[in-house]
Amino acid sequence: MNISPPNRQLRVSWQAVFSLLMFIFMYLPILVLAVYSFNQSPYSADWQGFTLDWYGKLLSDERILSALKNSLIVAFSAVGISAVLGTLMAVGLARYRFPGKGLYQGIAYLPLIIPDIAIAVATLVFLATFAISLNISTIIGAHVVFCLAYIALVVSSRFQNLNPHLEEAALDLGATPVQAFLKVLLPQLMPGIIAGCLLAFVLSLDDFLIASFTAGSGSNTLPIEIFSRIRTGVKPDINALSVILIVVSALVALVAELIRLVGEQKSHQ
Repeated sequence: MNISPPNRQLRVSWQAVFSLLMFIFMYLPILVLAVYSFNQSPYSADWQGFTLDWYGKLLSDERILSALKNSLIVAFSAVGISAVLGTLMAVGLARYRFPGKGLYQGIAYLPLIIPDIAIAVATLVFLATFAISLNISTIIGAHVVFCLAYIALVVSSRFQNLNPHLEEAALDLGATPVQAFLKVLLPQLMPGIIAGCLLAFVLSLDDFLIASFTAGSGSNTLPIEIFSRIRTGVKPDINALSVILIVVSALVALVAELIRLVGEQKSHQ
């Protein structure tokens, strides 16, 4: 049964209204947060004028800077380790057959669907069982668990658009398997690796739940520091810090998506 033009236009208009309401529901709180980060008043609910002082004060806040340093150490370390292991895992799953491959693949991607609270509790129980003291290295280890799965998934999706005959041609021309991997396969996978690393970096930088379970004394990350401060009330300096995190996360995610799309377009050419 065909929909008449007036009914079709009405249906499209309702879809547009619904989409607009959904965008307002999702992004209006972020807009309010951004506006109040420029508020002169130390209390977020009382607007007293425009100022950039709160952004400047973040640069002199030693606790914030220390937490930012810890977050960057954790994110770069976890992503670096996961990039190597995740790429090798994706290559192994895509190119080789071995007993229990399906089971291994399912277990490898479990962190993508398991709730963060379950990963956090399981990691804490594991560390307590072996009497491992909590510090920044335990946060890194916990973040590697989910960063590894995300990078491997993105790199695996990249494999679907590759020409397998290029690597075979390199081997036929006398290249060793290692040379074929480094000079032929790895450059083709690089857009997917970079996109996966950027995605994992954002997830690691913004993680609160897993880090809070595995952080020791003096190893607070930025999300943990923010949470500890908002328990006494949300102030404009926290609003400013949250806006900076949102902007940085959005830019990194945008760059990751652009790199992935460019890599897919080149593979189809």
